[in-house]
Amino acid sequence: MGLLATLQSNFQRVLLYESPELQLKTRQLIPHEALTAAAQQELNKAKKADQDCRLGREDFLVLQLLRWFKQDFFSWVDCLPCSGCGGRTRNAGSLSPSTDDVRWGAQRVENHFCPTCDRSTRFPRYNNPEKLLETRRGRCGEWANCFTLCCRALGLEARYVWDSTDHVWTEVYSEAQQRWLHCDSCENVCDKPLLYEVGWGKKLAYIMAFSKDQVVDVTWRYSHKHTEVLTRRTSVREAWLVHAINGLNTNRQRYLAAERKKQLSERLIVELVEFLSPKEVKAGDLGGRSSGSLAWRIARGETRAGDPTFQTGNPGFVFTPNEDEKRNRLVHVRYSATKDQYCRVSRGSEVTRGWDHCVWKKDAVFRKVESDWQMVYLAREETSATGRISWKFDFSPAGMRVQSVSIMASCKSFHSGRVCWHVHAGKTRAEFSGDGVMHPLSALNGCSEFTVSAELSGGEGEASWQHAQLFRQSLSEDVVSFEIIVQLLDA
Repeated sequence: MGLLATLQSNFQRVLLYESPELQLKTRQLIPHEALTAAAQQELNKAKKADQDCRLGREDFLVLQLLRWFKQDFFSWVDCLPCSGCGGRTRNAGSLSPSTDDVRWGAQRVENHFCPTCDRSTRFPRYNNPEKLLETRRGRCGEWANCFTLCCRALGLEARYVWDSTDHVWTEVYSEAQQRWLHCDSCENVCDKPLLYEVGWGKKLAYIMAFSKDQVVDVTWRYSHKHTEVLTRRTSVREAWLVHAINGLNTNRQRYLAAERKKQLSERLIVELVEFLSPKEVKAGDLGGRSSGSLAWRIARGETRAGDPTFQTGNPGFVFTPNEDEKRNRLVHVRYSATKDQYCRVSRGSEVTRGWDHCVWKKDAVFRKVESDWQMVYLAREETSATGRISWKFDFSPAGMRVQSVSIMASCKSFHSGRVCWHVHAGKTRAEFSGDGVMHPLSALNGCSEFTVSAELSGGEGEASWQHAQLFRQSLSEDVVSFEIIVQLLDA
């Protein structure tokens, strides 16, 4: 498909999101009241921490929607389990689409073949967001398509973003910040536009954003190498592209109210000014891709394997007692792999979402969700021989020390995979088992700080990275995967 046909097709398809009936159907599937309440809570926290906070509730609603969509609603598909025996399949090419497949926009049907029972399982690549509300699975195309619909159903201004190097995502307009925010539902990532070029190593060329009223060439938001990108934009002349986009916009906007046209023009001017200056690279842009198989990522150049500039071991979060914990002489923390959240039991059951948001250091570790098998766990990255992760506790700022420590950690190993757990405080070091049982660690008694660490290694074959797992559990379970209880004394 040529570039003009791609522009026309995507510009037409985003109109599906505007159906009032489809938006109502979508809202009935979204726990919008709970997400809105959580967004308000996070906004209140932000304002308390920063009196100059200029964010709005909708900004936090976007974050909540991203989290819900990835963790609770949609699932990633590499290959479906066999429809006969439930075993693993492999992609064996294409099958002919049925009349119903074509009705829902699936011009292509993948053949997921099971060598065990010689059976083919069909995987239609649906392109209609209404059908995706039912199937709730796919790859980046299905994810971005359905997530953009969810945004529109909640009244958020959203654009479907197409990247010529084979990826798609969403942008949401922030009224509070007066700018468009990059949102990738596959990755549960917001406002990290350099993720693809810097983090995944993509060689970008054309990136277009489509809303119901406008097409915008947003390539420059996603690159800090503008001159290099220009050398790859050879499909059409730049003047032709500008003319084509202007023509599409003029035709679509001919019946819009003058006020809406003015609003679109003003926003576009702000974007064009933003595009003039290439962005600076920040540490947060250096994340490799976390969705899809390694082969799928390597095929698209979307992994940072072997790149010496990719480092994730910078010190991070430290658990320190607040006033309630000092008064109760207790720090009690739990982590649930299924919910992917920490619960600070000793701090009024305060919740922190995201496995790495309370981590001290991490190196080559990521959270794996096996949507086909409904399992979740932490593992080392596929291209790394070893993965490491640690959590740090420091009681010295509160003038306290350890009376006793008990730790429960769960892990699972297969074949020759290994998981080694240990704690250390100064010169003191002790190992413990990740057997899901609470272990008292008297070696830490009296210390003012300590670190809990896990190392993942070993395994066999191409799947060796999966042979050492932390916190493995079923997505249908709601159990504690990791728990630390610290009784405190005055120093």
